[in-house]
Amino acid sequence: MSVVTAATDQTICSPLPVLGKDVTVPLATGGEVTYAALDYAASAPALQRVWEDVAAYAPYYGSVHRGAGYLSQLSTDLFENSRKAVGEFLGCRAEDQVIFTRSTTDSLNLLAAVIPADCQVFVYETEHHASLLPWRDARVTYLNAPRTPAQAVETLERALADRDPYGPALVCVTGASNVTGELWPVRELAAAAHAHGARIVLDAAQLAPHHPVDIDELDVDWVAFSGHKLYAPFGSGVLAGRADWLQDAEPYLAGGGASRKVARRTDGGVDVEWHSTAARHEAGSPNVIGVYSIASACKALTEAGFDRLVAREQQLVTRVREGLAEVPQVKVLSLFGDDAPRVGVVSFVVEGWNSSHFAAALSAEYGIGVRDGLFCAHPLVRTLLGSDPQDPGECGAPEAEPGERSLNAIRVSFGAGTPDEHIERFVRAVKELVSEGAQWKYRTEDGRCVPDRGTAQV
Repeated sequence: MSVVTAATDQTICSPLPVLGKDVTVPLATGGEVTYAALDYAASAPALQRVWEDVAAYAPYYGSVHRGAGYLSQLSTDLFENSRKAVGEFLGCRAEDQVIFTRSTTDSLNLLAAVIPADCQVFVYETEHHASLLPWRDARVTYLNAPRTPAQAVETLERALADRDPYGPALVCVTGASNVTGELWPVRELAAAAHAHGARIVLDAAQLAPHHPVDIDELDVDWVAFSGHKLYAPFGSGVLAGRADWLQDAEPYLAGGGASRKVARRTDGGVDVEWHSTAARHEAGSPNVIGVYSIASACKALTEAGFDRLVAREQQLVTRVREGLAEVPQVKVLSLFGDDAPRVGVVSFVVEGWNSSHFAAALSAEYGIGVRDGLFCAHPLVRTLLGSDPQDPGECGAPEAEPGERSLNAIRVSFGAGTPDEHIERFVRAVKELVSEGAQWKYRTEDGRCVPDRGTAQV
């Protein structure tokens, strides 16, 4: 069974230059160290190339689609050329639309707002909340977590076969898990959806920064992703794909830019003719800086060569997993097993440790930034931890005290800008913390585990 993969190349590239690579942070134990940003799955650092492109454009910033002046026209061209660049990056079909949003969450809420009123939505419990929760006005079927890619396809096929075959249906699936990093069988799921008359949207938030995403090749109907995970800051996202549902629905936001003509009626009301292009769902002044940063990141990743980026990242994945496997107290979370293809995202728990305590010690004593909690994927993490869905605890705010077992996990994530040294430091830190314990005492403050300043571990 195939999954979303890219051809590997024996030529391994160097890390791409990113902002913050030389930032130093203080350690609770004394001194400073270069910060190891290993929380790419939340927000990846901006590529240096992106920052330079944005800085070069910034003096020429102007109102998009709304001015006759030179800077406005320049900004409009930049905005629309960015749309074209993103479409090429995603392998969009000629009839597809590329809509700029605020994030993956915004993109999927936009799609949820335009689906037909009688649409049935199928979504796995393994999804990030951005793709699990937007479908509040639809008939939703939540699918249990599969344990193999084949089971994922079989589960979907059974669910689709049992539905009303005459109504519209939509399948929502991730391309790469934000918890386990595992790749999902997107092509097979798309084939299953289409065989049963359903459409499919791909949440590519964790996939697009690590692997090429081609809408036509994957045969998905829509793709959603965020700029801040694709090495592009400034709060922009993308929804790209089929235009018909988007054109048939009322605008996601009503306002300037979405409207083509507005006129008063004799009865005192207002008649509106909405755009049929992507502008229909882009009301208001657009985030041209954010849009341009996404386009710049797309170009930078393409020019660097995804084959080479993927090959290098897989080396880092192997080093992390092999390092953690050397520590018996560490349990790596996985749905599909050790052999499943995955991106640079690994979640784990440590026997005898509260996850927030462990993450705090990595930061305070080693200058390593990771994530702890439920990663906005509560049902999935609960399933992987084997805990009851009603157990207490919430994303990023554990209830347990330092040293006690928590119902959360630790996530390390990395990508195109991660130096080898950061991975080596992380593996060494895990081994030292497990074997020797923390050097500092910690306390809970505002729901977070933080070092108790001035009080070393006794």
